[in-house]
Amino acid sequence: MTGPHRVAAILTVLATTVACACAPGSGPQDADSDDGGRPVVLTTFTVLADIAANVAGEHLQVESITKPGAEIHGYEPTPGDIKKAARADLILDNGLNLEAWFAQFVDDIDVPHVVLSDGIEPISISADAYAGLPNPHAWMSPLNVQVYADNAAAAFADLDPAHAADYQANAARYRAELQQVQDDLVEQLRAVPTSQRALVTCEGAFSYLARDTGLTEKYIWPVNAEQQATPQQIASTIDFVAENTVPAVFCESTVSDAPMQRVVEATGARYGGTLYVDSLSAADGPVPTYLELIRHDADTIAAALTASRTP
Repeated sequence: MTGPHRVAAILTVLATTVACACAPGSGPQDADSDDGGRPVVLTTFTVLADIAANVAGEHLQVESITKPGAEIHGYEPTPGDIKKAARADLILDNGLNLEAWFAQFVDDIDVPHVVLSDGIEPISISADAYAGLPNPHAWMSPLNVQVYADNAAAAFADLDPAHAADYQANAARYRAELQQVQDDLVEQLRAVPTSQRALVTCEGAFSYLARDTGLTEKYIWPVNAEQQATPQQIASTIDFVAENTVPAVFCESTVSDAPMQRVVEATGARYGGTLYVDSLSAADGPVPTYLELIRHDADTIAAALTASRTP
């Protein structure tokens, strides 16, 4: 059993459990955590949890449904996820059709819900079965995440008015750090010839970053799914890289880079490195925070595109 049918079954089994979790006298203070009575904010994946935690500071307990390293697309919620959602004081998700798996049960839980991408102009996916749908990866632009931070600060002020000024101050500090990442990347990319300012990746996860930094985006497939790249997708990417003399190409950490290695072999472009998108790493990994994730990606992209192309 998968997808909507599995979620429906879980909802049926847990109807009584959820009702009890939402009853007076339970809630986050009684949850099995060391929150110390702080309101609990639940996010759908680790990237959002870290963004929210930077704005929340010490006043809120922020949690993620998914674990570090998880593939967010097509995630199937567990009974434990539903219990956790029922005990939260606020739920934050990305929106833009990313968490269709989550929307199926969040409507049945009496918990405030805020979409962090509200206010961001979506970019439509232009290829394959997803054509016309909004690209959900808005968090991959540090400019967009400044909007996420402001939305989180407003939501936290509604939840906990006594600390509203702290949330606004935390968001302002975080915005400044994000703007620095943006400015540094734009400055580094000035060294790349205009015709070669292209970001070629396995998944189409970088549309917003490309738009905000003046890069042309090309990807093998639009959204991660349980399918292999088609010969047509690989051939199209090879043609693009060859025609534009793109110096380097990239792939994301949660998928195999084998299709992109075929592009490298066919064109002589350099494999520029692994980029991180959908999930943070564990605390001892390469990208344990969102700022480290986006800095890693920005530095990797800039270093590879500004280096000499393989003859």
